[in-house]
Amino acid sequence: MSAARVLLACLAVLVLAPAAGAKPAKIARPAKLHAFLLRADEPRDTSFTRTPAFAWNPVPGARKYQFQLATSTSFRESAIVYSAKNLTTPVAAPTLTLPWVSDMMHARVRAITSSSVTPWSTIYDFDMDPPAAPTPLSSYPGLLRWTPVEGADAYEVWFVDIPKMETVFTNVLDEREFYTFHRTSDWTGTVRWRIRAMRYDRTPSGRQNGLPAVGYGPWSPVYSSTNPSYTGGPIQLVGTISDVVSPLGSPSAHRLMPGFAFTGDQALDGTSAELFRVYVYSDRTCLNRVFTSAVIGGPAYAPRPFGTLALPTQDVSGARGAYLSDLAVGTQTQLPPSLTMDGDAVVPNEALDPATPTTAVPDDSDTDPGGDAGTPSSAPSQLSVGSDVVGAPVDLWDTESSGGYWWTVVPVEALSPGALSSSLALPAGVGATTIQLADATGFAQGDVISIGDPLNLETTQISAVSGSTITLATSLTHAHGIGEAVVRSGANLIYRDLDLPQDACASGRVARVAKNSEASLAAAGELFASGLSKTGKLIAATAKSSFYGNPLVAWTPALGATAYEVQWSKKGSPFTPEPDPQNGGAHGTMTLGTAAVLPLTPGTWYYRVRGFNYSLPTNAQQMSWSNPAKIVVAKPQFKVVGGK
Repeated sequence: MSAARVLLACLAVLVLAPAAGAKPAKIARPAKLHAFLLRADEPRDTSFTRTPAFAWNPVPGARKYQFQLATSTSFRESAIVYSAKNLTTPVAAPTLTLPWVSDMMHARVRAITSSSVTPWSTIYDFDMDPPAAPTPLSSYPGLLRWTPVEGADAYEVWFVDIPKMETVFTNVLDEREFYTFHRTSDWTGTVRWRIRAMRYDRTPSGRQNGLPAVGYGPWSPVYSSTNPSYTGGPIQLVGTISDVVSPLGSPSAHRLMPGFAFTGDQALDGTSAELFRVYVYSDRTCLNRVFTSAVIGGPAYAPRPFGTLALPTQDVSGARGAYLSDLAVGTQTQLPPSLTMDGDAVVPNEALDPATPTTAVPDDSDTDPGGDAGTPSSAPSQLSVGSDVVGAPVDLWDTESSGGYWWTVVPVEALSPGALSSSLALPAGVGATTIQLADATGFAQGDVISIGDPLNLETTQISAVSGSTITLATSLTHAHGIGEAVVRSGANLIYRDLDLPQDACASGRVARVAKNSEASLAAAGELFASGLSKTGKLIAATAKSSFYGNPLVAWTPALGATAYEVQWSKKGSPFTPEPDPQNGGAHGTMTLGTAAVLPLTPGTWYYRVRGFNYSLPTNAQQMSWSNPAKIVVAKPQFKVVGGK
């Protein structure tokens, strides 16, 4: 054989060819196309609740593959949902949200060689079936709880007798509508509800033909929750509950944000209350507050990301005969004033502005030891997340599995301030929206005030107070001079704590709560990895196997995660992430799915995965990393094609 012929063979792309001397065979179409969730060798299935990955037997001589998903076996352009044209190994990891479909989702693939294109593979048919609706789990009075659904982004609960819908990211929901300003069993004894799992349509533009994909599964049957009669007495903490039950004295770490349960209604001085607030602290003395609940009617609280109850601002009598509606997230300025016992303003986490979702690989200290943790990412944004997906930051940061935060409950009163008067310290002209008072002590946002003497008297409402400056909700229609009266005949209700948390905790009304986010699994005995072996076969990873080309790795969904990040390193410890050439050199890649094809060069590698919890504050949404998993990519092996 000539040297030139050997050189040409070595310069060719990797070709898994017949041995020397054999006759060239006709290139066959790809075979055994199928879908899977974790490994290409898992038992074959044709029904999936989340977008699967795909694999097929490799074709000798293939440079790349073209893969398509469609709603018709004709694969007309109008039916094609997804198409990928430059797959270099016999695996595909679509990240789009596929619609629920029965008997009409089809996949096919073909190989592209240096000189031709193979026929399309046999069509693989599969269904996208919604997961079963959650079912009830045991809980505490005043608190609904249900089975978490794998891969669910959220849950929508329907209070069928109000009717009212609530969306949460955890697996508990308090019954505040039934208890707030209601104490009798007629209101609280039985709560009927339905529930469905939610998934967010993360990639509507990723479906090539624009086919709609709803974001919900089926409604459950009507469930019925029964509660005992409310009992008074000193407030006593009972425990926290979510995916685990954590009673007092036996704390367990929660993977999802828990609900908080308690009994009783009395302040430390014996005063009975009908409203309550939960506080969470980082210290046992209850000084460094990290979470503030909404005001609720008890005996349980669970955070809601999309707004608090619209508490009455003037009179509670109307609320005693009705279910309260909600205020939207980010509407803290519409809440009636809320104060601690010593007068500090209180804003519940539920009323805070939505967090900004992480859509690019973050520059955190775990990725770059020399960088600044918590700084905005310099990597390109990879994900598109709608503004309606992210609510207020109502989750807790990770702690140790044992111990963790400290929480307590304080009673709250709806206080109606009496009359109050002051006078103008400076003149105020027509059209003015602020006035200066001689003494603004006691005036508060929402107060209705009268300004002036009988000849120029006018009424308006206070929208803000800063020192002696009062901002008005409407412009003045008359001019007013120094010394003219400013009178509040009545005022908005103020929701004031009846105990100092410091005193409540010192009295023993305090307990631990731990939060430790779930890590995805990248392996369970064997790696969740699939791809092309160095001998040209489709394989799923074993302890001794290696891959040629880019392998596909998968992982289990993590409770509370909406998005995921994958990193790879040449060392297992310390794990030092390598830049991704396909992502602007960022140290990893982000995806909304649960599989990714890694751009690895030959060698020994380690990879890890973590989720992102969008219920945490901006720049702090990272969850636990999976354990690093070892994966080997082999060097190309060449064979001389033909000749003697």
